[in-house]
Amino acid sequence: MALRLTTDRLVAEQEARPRRRATHTAQALVASLRPQQWVKNTLVFGGLIFSRSLSQSEAVWLSLGAFLTFCMASSSVYLLNDLRDMEADRKHPVKCRRPLASGALSPGLATVTMVLLLLGSAFGAFLLHRPAFSVILSAYVLLNVAYSLGLKRVVLVDVMLVALGFVLRAVAGAAVIGVQASPWLVLCTLMLALFVGFGKRRHELTLLRSAAHGHRQSLEEYSVQFLDIMMTITGGAAVVTYALYTMAEETVARFGSRYLILSLPFVLYGVFRYLYLIHQRAEGGDPARLFVADPPTLLNVALWLAVICFILYGPRGWQLW
Repeated sequence: MALRLTTDRLVAEQEARPRRRATHTAQALVASLRPQQWVKNTLVFGGLIFSRSLSQSEAVWLSLGAFLTFCMASSSVYLLNDLRDMEADRKHPVKCRRPLASGALSPGLATVTMVLLLLGSAFGAFLLHRPAFSVILSAYVLLNVAYSLGLKRVVLVDVMLVALGFVLRAVAGAAVIGVQASPWLVLCTLMLALFVGFGKRRHELTLLRSAAHGHRQSLEEYSVQFLDIMMTITGGAAVVTYALYTMAEETVARFGSRYLILSLPFVLYGVFRYLYLIHQRAEGGDPARLFVADPPTLLNVALWLAVICFILYGPRGWQLW
């Protein structure tokens, strides 16, 4: 009887192994898509909010479609980047745990998934029937391919290309619903993205120290002092451009209110909080994670959105000054 039970147990374990391997592979594949990074793609909703189109169902659905399309495109880019950086990631104390670098995901499956996601994003853009959006999405993909294939090794250009990717998301969100993005908001998005990008490089440089250039070639050209200067410039520029946007005559005429300036303290706090995390807590290597894992940042973003929506969509009497 004992021998029979042991045999049955061994058979059950052998049958369960393929299922466990399949589950682990699926989990590794999902992790490689970096769904936590999709928070960056919420920038496409900026056009929807600031054009006061939240009550228009067609615009909402178009924005949701644009968000999903960018999620597929960005995940395909992440897979390409991980495929290219497998060896370098193995030298990183955190990135060595990525599925491709750790061996949990095969390069073949990652390549097939990358192609399918890229085709899916192209099909999604086609379904939206917005040529301008398709052009911007194509520019985003090409920009990131160029980044992964070598431009990320060029000092300053690496951060500028990442920041431009954020700008393209914001502009695409306006294009998909047929509105024009404000130049001030485009500039503010660019400055904020540069600010966060330089902060990420600073975090990498301090985390890896002498081994930094072995992980990312461009880090050899950076220094903590230089990156602090860049963060000061871009952080200040982001606050100024946002303040100018809220007070611009074009903005006042469009919204019929000068109260948008009341949202400025939340932008200031966001910049200050990120500087605090970078300098005092040695965090900031994954800015997207901070928006969902850092409670003060999450609360600040929620309050900013609440104030914006109240000013733009609240009672008419509140909008008049």
